[in-house]
Amino acid sequence: MILHFNYEEIRALKAGARAFLGQEVPASAPVLAPPAVRAHVEDLLPRLEGDISLSTLQELRNVRAAVAAIVKCLRVDMESMVVATHAADEVAVSAYFDFAHVFTVAHRISEMMAEMEGLIELVSGEAPSLETARTFLFPD
Repeated sequence: MILHFNYEEIRALKAGARAFLGQEVPASAPVLAPPAVRAHVEDLLPRLEGDISLSTLQELRNVRAAVAAIVKCLRVDMESMVVATHAADEVAVSAYFDFAHVFTVAHRISEMMAEMEGLIELVSGEAPSLETARTFLFPD
């Protein structure tokens, strides 16, 4: 299955991933996260050049974990900008749009996960297990 992005979403995801990883200086400090989540964000960042092909539910789960971490980071940054400046300040508005674009991607990922889980359940007759999440392949 293909996870589609528009230009603004890719730009916001890249900025958020770099802020999360501490590669750019956000309004807030870099986020301390479990190593697995950090690894998922590190894995996602180089893939953010366009749409992403996801062959398994587990791949999508990894992307979801990364995007969820980025959403949290951007939410903190947005809230910090609003408090530090003003809700209508250009920096606060820009932080809001970055957050909103990535939040939209997170919602689309949730919908895609529900579809993948439903297809696995339909074909196998049971809810996705760890094994089927890794081995059940979805074509583009």
